[in-house]
Amino acid sequence: MPVASPTSPTRTTADPTGRPLFRRLTGNPLCRLFGLSASPHRVRASFWLLDAPDSLVQQSRREPDGTGLGTYAADGTPVVEKQPLAAYGDKQFAEEAKHRYSTTFVAHIRFATTGELLPQNTHPFAQRGRLFAHNGVVEDLPRLEAELGSDLGLVHGDTDSERIFALITRHIDRNSGDVTAGIATAVRWLADNIPIYALNFLLTTPGELWALRYPDTHDLLVLERPAGGPSGGRHLQHASEAGRIRTRSEHLAEHPAVVVASEQMDEDPSWTPLRSGELLHVDRELGTRREVILARPPRYPICLDDLNERAAAAQTEK
Repeated sequence: MPVASPTSPTRTTADPTGRPLFRRLTGNPLCRLFGLSASPHRVRASFWLLDAPDSLVQQSRREPDGTGLGTYAADGTPVVEKQPLAAYGDKQFAEEAKHRYSTTFVAHIRFATTGELLPQNTHPFAQRGRLFAHNGVVEDLPRLEAELGSDLGLVHGDTDSERIFALITRHIDRNSGDVTAGIATAVRWLADNIPIYALNFLLTTPGELWALRYPDTHDLLVLERPAGGPSGGRHLQHASEAGRIRTRSEHLAEHPAVVVASEQMDEDPSWTPLRSGELLHVDRELGTRREVILARPPRYPICLDDLNERAAAAQTEK
């Protein structure tokens, strides 16, 4: 069976004055996923893909291998900004604030499991006008490539993640453009045919967002945030553990949003985890639907001890 996330103690995060802000579980996977939809509104959000270094970052097992941000232009064209962190100077790209307008956003911090530190191996990926970012590991890529057939031409890098995306794209095409149906059939094929450690991902279009957690290896949490948050008048201010992704949006003091992240990113009590095999769909009017599309475990589960050293380090915080 897949290895569940280890039970970890909670700790209290405090602001610089020492006042506790909220309690959060430690021990999350190193790769970070963050998605946001404010559809149908185009809102401005600011992202710092690597926040200022702190002691927790320095104590991590490894430093990030890449960062990326995916948004959409006013005409719906995907805009991908990403950079492998192959050299120290590349960190400036990740630490600088990015102020972007979009209806949907996806941000990712990569800790490489497959593929070299190159732009084509850095998330998010774009195919058919959609954006995709993944946290996890699947194996037997030759089997997956054989299944892709001519759709392997969608793939430009070496990662398992981009191949998973190509399979989803292939199944969306086979389901006449129905993204939900395409995800469901692709994930079921993967669960039956490919060794899986984790398959958490985000997929966006200009007005919609999908998120899957499978199996229960890593957390993936959802926040349906009303305009102004719990207080009714506050902008969005989110920060992940250990100085990773930080985002801010003044417009979300006035507009509702749905947020998906690898971990709880503020004190709002409304964060809820997706269940294993549960697919979240956020539509163009910010309506949400959650459905377990795969209730069974992978046929070929991978345990943490089965992974090579590089892949295991990319999937564990400590």
